[in-house]
Amino acid sequence: MELIRIPVLSDNYIWLLCDESKHCVIIDPAESQPVIDILAANQIIPVAILLTHHHYDHVGGVAGLLKKYPDLPVYGPEETQTKGAIHIVHENDVINVRDFSFKVIALPGHTLGHIAFYQAPHLFCGDTLFSGGCGRLFEGTAEQMFASIEKISSLPDDTLICCAHEYTASNMAFAKAVLPDNQTILDYYHKIIQLRANNQATVPTTLQIEKKINVFLNCHDIDLQKNIGIKPNSIPLSSVFQQLRAYKDRF
Repeated sequence: MELIRIPVLSDNYIWLLCDESKHCVIIDPAESQPVIDILAANQIIPVAILLTHHHYDHVGGVAGLLKKYPDLPVYGPEETQTKGAIHIVHENDVINVRDFSFKVIALPGHTLGHIAFYQAPHLFCGDTLFSGGCGRLFEGTAEQMFASIEKISSLPDDTLICCAHEYTASNMAFAKAVLPDNQTILDYYHKIIQLRANNQATVPTTLQIEKKINVFLNCHDIDLQKNIGIKPNSIPLSSVFQQLRAYKDRF
């Protein structure tokens, strides 16, 4: 499988996952024309669109793609039904199209109906987990988002986190502020700054890396809890997450 990353808007990524016969699925198309251009330039045939949630910067290109490819099936959660999704999917559903087989994982938090699509090792997780960070709580609760992130954390370490935004530099600046003495985080921060200075992408990343540098995957860390004003092990980890997310919102 070949993974193609298409940068659009100010910081979005559209993902294409392609098989050996030049067929692909399109994940979270914010715009249509950049996708159409890539498909034409590389003689790739789209076979499906997958939507993680209903926000415009993830569905804005659906109408344009369907105008070009009217028979393209669109899969997504119920909240994307008005955004072009015809095939509504739920937790543990499996989407089989040609050589692709995606398991649907429910990840409420950023939105109530947010889902991910998992075909090992690729996880297309929309705005739930970013490199070094996680999504804002627009509709769901901190408890829901924490549970969703824990669900991602239970996947194999070699899972490729294919998130939908280039937020890593700002996320690592926050991680550095939360854990200023963590050398792994400091080293990764400098690596990311160099990548972005050269206009290079920082995703996909691996779950193995994220477990080391993403503070939202480390709510159990005693130093983290102390540094955000929590007496170690005094509150549930979901509450640690809630305070950490609120701190990030103000950062």
